[in-house]
Amino acid sequence: MEEKNWLALALEQAQVSQLLETNPYTQKYGLALSPEDAHELMEKRKQTLADTKRVEFGQGILPKIIYEFCDSAYIHQSDYAETLAGLQDIFFHFKNELLDEVSDEELLHFMKEQFETICEGDLDYLSGTCLPIFAQAVRAGYQGYKETDGKGVYEQFDEVPRWDRKLYQEALKDLFWR
Repeated sequence: MEEKNWLALALEQAQVSQLLETNPYTQKYGLALSPEDAHELMEKRKQTLADTKRVEFGQGILPKIIYEFCDSAYIHQSDYAETLAGLQDIFFHFKNELLDEVSDEELLHFMKEQFETICEGDLDYLSGTCLPIFAQAVRAGYQGYKETDGKGVYEQFDEVPRWDRKLYQEALKDLFWR
């Protein structure tokens, strides 16, 4: 029993070290994880894996999430670890929803693009609107994301009306200049 605990601790420490090794890269974007943040992220990872009934081998997805999202205009040092935890939860949930049809990289690229554009940094909108629509399309047979590595595909099946700058300007002209 003690040997398993020792092995689990050694593995967690190695994973924490991997997360901290991302700091030199992310610091140029004003982001860095403390050792406490990294340990907390590992704890949240365990819970998320249990909740989603998934298993992760090797390095794990967190370093990939960090490198994909660290240049985001919507992530700041004050919410960095919390946002990473949320992105990790969303990632594992939607790996299940997408029936593992989409690669990690394709899903991360899709998530990042929507996070930066349509979602404007809103994790709830990402997980409650964009990703469910994408997952439904993939389950229905959509495979266009494979050609673009998950980039530039959302507009093909987005059902939510968006802000239209030209239409807004025309409405203003109609109201005030006629």
